[in-house]
Amino acid sequence: MQPLIYLASHSPRRAELLIQIGVHHTVVGVTVDETPLTGEAPAEYVIRIALEKARSGRQAISRQPPLPVLGADTAVVIGQRILGKPRDRDDAIAMLKLLSDTTHKVLTGVALVGQREATRLSVSNVRFRPIRMPEAAAYWESGEPADKAGGYAIQGLGALFISRLEGSFSGVMGLPLFETGELLQQAGISPLAAISENIHE
Repeated sequence: MQPLIYLASHSPRRAELLIQIGVHHTVVGVTVDETPLTGEAPAEYVIRIALEKARSGRQAISRQPPLPVLGADTAVVIGQRILGKPRDRDDAIAMLKLLSDTTHKVLTGVALVGQREATRLSVSNVRFRPIRMPEAAAYWESGEPADKAGGYAIQGLGALFISRLEGSFSGVMGLPLFETGELLQQAGISPLAAISENIHE
């Protein structure tokens, strides 16, 4: 099947979510500086990084078929503090302690760069139950938190900590499918139409 877009991300979760909605794609590797700017609001941050990823991907495939490039960035936010990927065990446990028995936001920015540039923002509220420190330590030992924003994965063992979610499950995973679908539709790409064509081939 021919790809519909390029995905400027090595995240297997984002790739799986695109496949879930029938969007075949080719991954293009990008590297961007994800350091927040001084005084940058979390929402502005995730949109900026998503757009930089998509633009970088667009440059990387300049000699390839001119398909749109999708970029995304996710941040776990408590107050105005952005929690990135934990540096080590102590950092991961400190993050879980901070999130324990509180509600935090998960922001995911999505950008599609083709003939035009467009962005969307997904905001979800996630409530954690109280987390005991032995649980946090055991969770770290599972290996799951190491490369996850905020030190947890909603689609994995981290779901054990979540008592309530208001917003987008796929957005918390790293690619909000509603907002992504809107961007694709605006670019003339219909996942449902593509699925229908493949069924009748």
